[in-house]
Amino acid sequence: MAHIELKRVTKKFGAQTALRNLDLEIADGEFFVLLGETGAGKTTTLRLIAGLERPTEGKILIDGADVSDWGPAERDVALVLQQYSLYPRYTVRENLEFPLKAKIRRVESEEIKEQVARAAKILRIEHLLDRKTDRLSGGEMQRVSIGRAIVRKPRVFLMDEPLSALDAKLREALRTELKNLQMTLGATFLFVTHDQIEAMSMGDKIGVLDRGRLVQTGTPYEIYNNPRNTFVARSVGSPPMNLLDGRLVKGRAVVAPKRFELPLNGQAGAVSEGQPLVFGIRPEDLTVESGAPVEAMVHDVENHGVEKILTLHAGDAVLRATVSARTNVAVDETVRFAWNPEKVVLFDGASGLSLRHGG
Repeated sequence: MAHIELKRVTKKFGAQTALRNLDLEIADGEFFVLLGETGAGKTTTLRLIAGLERPTEGKILIDGADVSDWGPAERDVALVLQQYSLYPRYTVRENLEFPLKAKIRRVESEEIKEQVARAAKILRIEHLLDRKTDRLSGGEMQRVSIGRAIVRKPRVFLMDEPLSALDAKLREALRTELKNLQMTLGATFLFVTHDQIEAMSMGDKIGVLDRGRLVQTGTPYEIYNNPRNTFVARSVGSPPMNLLDGRLVKGRAVVAPKRFELPLNGQAGAVSEGQPLVFGIRPEDLTVESGAPVEAMVHDVENHGVEKILTLHAGDAVLRATVSARTNVAVDETVRFAWNPEKVVLFDGASGLSLRHGG
């Protein structure tokens, strides 16, 4: 498999800068997810690693070798796209055989047979081998597309939003299958997505991109519990972290004087009195109960079966709270809430940077 490094990579398209001084490292055998909104530079990063684009500045290394000037074939990477790129008049078997029949590969027919059988077994498409691909469902076509990558035994799998065209239930099933596939193959995967649920459920590591810059890299746990700035805080979590403007007054978080004040449990040591802050709190770390310090109006109730997500209005502040499905609340009802002071993340009001990260 392969260890990948991007060192100070910048990519410009005319006057537009798609990536700026990008440093990225993907360990051998790691499932790395690049998360970002449309236009963040995710696909550009993927295409640079694949050799479909050349960096304007910086280096791309695979297993320590600078491949910045190598073509796609020399890099030995497999690209799986949202569009299935299959030959519709071919059977599944013929589609799987096709990459191995290229003249530069010179793979013996017996080995082709073995590779196709192995890929079909891993992806559970053995029963489809003699079916034309234009008669497959979306999920089946995506499996065949992934199978075409597997038969080549590439050093790196590059996946550009391969599940986004599928329905929600199928996406969920294939997320699990792709993660299992990566563990079975022990392969290096770079998976690009704008879907934070995909990122959190699949990645060993996540890199969050914002307008061509890598904002934070870490495990799903680190990204979720210790976001580097308010952008990352908003990017992961469903619903996302509540972000509330306020100030520190006598060791307490004050969002609205007297109406919305809550404790901070000793986190305030490095913060100046009255300094503008953003208080971050996850919806599951809010508790709705009688006798709690802050009053709010229930604006909306989403019932998710095992839990309810409440939208609360506390003065000008809008918050989301995740509560048990047994919690009996109704729209326009007045409730009281508190937060877990240990779970509050403090962000600088001007820069949006987490004070835990020290800038």
